[in-house]
Amino acid sequence: MVSLSPTATETLFAIGAGSQVQAVDSDSDYPTTGLPTKRINALNPSVEAVLGICKKTASHPSTKPDLVVISYDANDIQQKLTTLGVKVVNQDAPTSLSGAYAQITQLGELTGHVQKANALVGSLKATIDADIASVPSHPNEKVTVYYEISTNPYYSLTSDTFVGSLLKSLGLVNIADGDSTSADAGYPQLSGEYIASANPKLIFLAGDASVASVAKRPAFKETSAVVGHHVVELSADIASRWGPRLGSLMDQLTAAVKAVLAGQKLG
Repeated sequence: MVSLSPTATETLFAIGAGSQVQAVDSDSDYPTTGLPTKRINALNPSVEAVLGICKKTASHPSTKPDLVVISYDANDIQQKLTTLGVKVVNQDAPTSLSGAYAQITQLGELTGHVQKANALVGSLKATIDADIASVPSHPNEKVTVYYEISTNPYYSLTSDTFVGSLLKSLGLVNIADGDSTSADAGYPQLSGEYIASANPKLIFLAGDASVASVAKRPAFKETSAVVGHHVVELSADIASRWGPRLGSLMDQLTAAVKAVLAGQKLG
């Protein structure tokens, strides 16, 4: 099989299907060892490259993969491969935890690793449920959050997105919700002035910005998050995927929320 999705790649290896993966996309970088050397550009995939990617064996006398997993249908690759008899599964970004869990379960069913897939889902559920339950009730304290995906311009995400739903489950009030339209598809561009006026108590950085660089921004210097040392750098890879390391992301988000509520500095 071929994985053209970094998230799917992580999941396949986590559930024991790594040996079945013959090639991955250019952005797959986890696990850090054991990934196939054959790579395909998922943003500009070649049908010919996919069809000739697999090594012929006695049990699989064809270079065509039995299964291709994508998260972005570039070049209409799904239809083109399907027409040529290759099964393609499109697992684009979910909007909820149940959607993320369903994708893990689906890969388990497709690869013959149902038990390990179910165990992974169970482990993630336990971690995330425990994180949510660990946040103290704060009905009288509004904790506002700004989640930064990129700088210049500032792109954020709303509660309607997958990560946005995680933030909401922790009781956070997302400032991007108030400055978004349907045209943004959940990822609005915010101005520095708007962010400053919203005065978030917590800032998560999932792009290339750092805590130090945010503190130097004129519009951000007086925000509660900067003054209170509640700015958190996230791993861009982990924050943009929804597979086996989802528990690690939720742990980090939860720890930051609890620090804000306790009045503790981060970093």
